[in-house]
Amino acid sequence: MESHVRISGWLWIVNGVLSILGALCLAAAISGGGLISQDETAIISTSIVSACVGGSILIGSIFDLIAGIGLLKFKSWARILAIILAILNLLAFPIGTALGIYTLWVMFNQDTPPLLDGGA
Repeated sequence: MESHVRISGWLWIVNGVLSILGALCLAAAISGGGLISQDETAIISTSIVSACVGGSILIGSIFDLIAGIGLLKFKSWARILAIILAILNLLAFPIGTALGIYTLWVMFNQDTPPLLDGGA
């Protein structure tokens, strides 16, 4: 089960990095729409929307990275965070659903808590 915890940790790190890249691209696309219009009101409103949307995704991505690093270090708190993130990601079909199901399977396995208790 140790290898599954490591795999889950790396998957959360990859998910976090890809989400950060996606947030940056989305924010640039939203802001770019306002810039293309060359309308001052559109530029301001799309900038605000891009900051809010991109920032929200960025914050979630940071939690993914924290969970992944914690799992790689076998920290007990990372199990709780990974379970919460896995449940939230179940609706993000198909990648988030697969990651969520795999993470829940790993975290709720009877062999996992003893592995992570040593890392607290």
